[in-house]
Amino acid sequence: MALTGLVYRDQLFPRRAFRDMFEALLEQTDDRQACRTMVDLLALAHDQGCEAELAAQLEEDLRQNRLPDIPALRALFAPPPESLPGVSVQLAELSSYDRLVATMTLGEEAPV
Repeated sequence: MALTGLVYRDQLFPRRAFRDMFEALLEQTDDRQACRTMVDLLALAHDQGCEAELAAQLEEDLRQNRLPDIPALRALFAPPPESLPGVSVQLAELSSYDRLVATMTLGEEAPV
């Protein structure tokens, strides 16, 4: 599968470093792996709001002639654990589901 000559491809990349990394990936891996890695990189940039910082890291990777390490980049750009909200989940007893099912007749929807 040749990925050259795609009209809109370069418009997908927010910065030159992303395009340059894609070219490096195409040279050093197969098309499928290159595309998968770029999806991971673009998702990381979007999800963590770190497009400029990630581009700088990609530029450094390109200078060092290394491919991006997705797990390491995820760890690098992950929000600090203390900034994440605490979530408390109270699980219902399993027997409450048995009581719910026992009281329902076929075709009846569970109350919301």
